[in-house]
Amino acid sequence: MDQAIRKARVLIEALGWIRQFRDRYVVIKLGGSALETTESVNSLLTDVIFMEAVGVRPVLVHGGGKSISRAMDEAGIESRFVQGRRFTDEATREIVVRVLAEEISGSLIDEIRRQGGRAERLSGPGTNCLVADRLTLAGDDGEPLDLGLVGQVIEIDVGMIEEACDERTIPVVPSVAVDRDGALLNVNADSAAAAVARLLKAEKLVFLSDVPGIFRDLDDPESLLSHLDMAACQELKEEGVIEAGMLPKVDAALEALQAGVRKVHIVDGRMPHSVLLEVYSDTGVGTEIVLRSP
Repeated sequence: MDQAIRKARVLIEALGWIRQFRDRYVVIKLGGSALETTESVNSLLTDVIFMEAVGVRPVLVHGGGKSISRAMDEAGIESRFVQGRRFTDEATREIVVRVLAEEISGSLIDEIRRQGGRAERLSGPGTNCLVADRLTLAGDDGEPLDLGLVGQVIEIDVGMIEEACDERTIPVVPSVAVDRDGALLNVNADSAAAAVARLLKAEKLVFLSDVPGIFRDLDDPESLLSHLDMAACQELKEEGVIEAGMLPKVDAALEALQAGVRKVHIVDGRMPHSVLLEVYSDTGVGTEIVLRSP
């Protein structure tokens, strides 16, 4: 009986959040270590199916850099990176599209359906809700760097995503976009998720990471920062606390917040049901970032 009462209390705690987020978009970015174990992926997809069942409009955006690198190694193609972006020639693009849009998206959709949900791939070859321009970056000498077939998402087909959600179907969006001429471009998954959240005016953007959030001191597990605003993030960047792999996520988060996304969350994708715990509980388990603190 005590266990049943505790379960009821959890449901009651979640009720207020369920009401608040009904019919709102929540964009979830999946990638990195969170994609490496079947158990973690299946737990996440259970969370996403639950969210859809209680009235949220989840949109799942995913990358798959480690799987792409493995496939390139098997094909005898060396991976090259320019300022953290994968240089993408035609042979690399073929592998990127196959791994992301066919293999990873296919497995995610199959598992969602196995668990009783509905899902549809909305980017990659054929139907594609992501529109990108070729991305150019400046080198140390100010000259443009050649990234190959790499893009930056500038537009999305909102109607395509709305239609899927209206039909209670979870959009699965691999990080492959099209340019104005319909050519496929490799895009960064963090940036793509932030663009989707920004252009949907999403309630939340959730980054699944391989750490529980942002720490004041990476060597101190008690130093997790559960709440940050834009000003605090800028200070932590200047101090070098936010660096390396976390920096692109935080930059994408700040851009999304400035464009109207209410909150960004960084949570550990390896923790069972971390998304539900972060979104539907009073305390959360990761780091939430807002534009301004009250």
